[in-house]
Amino acid sequence: MQIVIANKSHSIYAEIICETIAEAAKVRGTGIAKRKPEYIIKKIINSNAVIALDDEKFAGFCYIESWGHGKFVANSGLIVHPDYRKIGLAKKIKKVVFQHSRNKFPDSKVFSITTGLAVMKMNSELGYKPVTFSELTDDQSFWDGCQTCKNYDVLQRTEQKMCLCTGMLYDPAKELNEKEQKHNYDKKVWTRLKNIKQTILLKKDKK
Repeated sequence: MQIVIANKSHSIYAEIICETIAEAAKVRGTGIAKRKPEYIIKKIINSNAVIALDDEKFAGFCYIESWGHGKFVANSGLIVHPDYRKIGLAKKIKKVVFQHSRNKFPDSKVFSITTGLAVMKMNSELGYKPVTFSELTDDQSFWDGCQTCKNYDVLQRTEQKMCLCTGMLYDPAKELNEKEQKHNYDKKVWTRLKNIKQTILLKKDKK
């Protein structure tokens, strides 16, 4: 099994990717936006997708979308073929596409809207935080993409403020700030311990 950044040679899998996404939507009975093969091929050619293959057999897929002039990116269309489910493949794909997003769009906020508890758990492990829809992109073309979802009427009735999906966001600026705060805190703690130790040792030396 290999999970790689998709390239032009993987365009042959566009049809089965779309079929797998559509079938998953029917089985789950939840909102999954449909995508056409042409759209998937565009993502593949632009190196905005990762694909999992078992030799030459399709196993899984996920792609990157950019919104608001690159201020936001989303990892969308995460799907695993039925033959490869329940072996942790989705988590591996999610990790690879997330890292690819961070490498390609280092200053962008990475967001997700999902109804799946498994996806929420994976997002949390990667550093996403639950947020309101108002904290996500205001790029209308993103929300227009929800029109093929069975729950789109809910989104419309709430003026795009909420839906059955949960919004989650990874903000690289906040993570950097949290790490800096943690670093400063750790530095203060260790400095204090060092001073206490030195004081104790100096007192012993004077005796």
